[in-house]
Amino acid sequence: MEIVQIVGLGLVATILALVIKEQKPIFAFLLAIASGAIIFYFLIDKIAVVIRVLERLAVQADLNMVFLETILKIIGIAYIAEFGAQMTRDAGQGAIASKIELAGKVLILVMAVPIIQIIIETVIGLLPA
Repeated sequence: MEIVQIVGLGLVATILALVIKEQKPIFAFLLAIASGAIIFYFLIDKIAVVIRVLERLAVQADLNMVFLETILKIIGIAYIAEFGAQMTRDAGQGAIASKIELAGKVLILVMAVPIIQIIIETVIGLLPA
């Protein structure tokens, strides 16, 4: 039932932000950032459990841990970039939000290049000469 708490927090923060926004827009924005951070804090334990399960599965499958680490970093970049872009968009800065999203995509591409390279080398090694 943690989702009920998270949604409740989000709704209360939204209502407060709407009320405060008329008088002090900066406080409404700070409230939005704080509520986002609190929601993220609620999820840290869940994220840690998922990471431990994936690590255990990777060890059982005798998978190279570099692949798992890279994939987890890519997922982290995607979530952080999305969170940052949403917060800047909430502040009315759509152009900056777009730049954050672009930076996230470029960093994901950079992180994925070694995996793509290994996949291509493996496929080429399987092809008859």
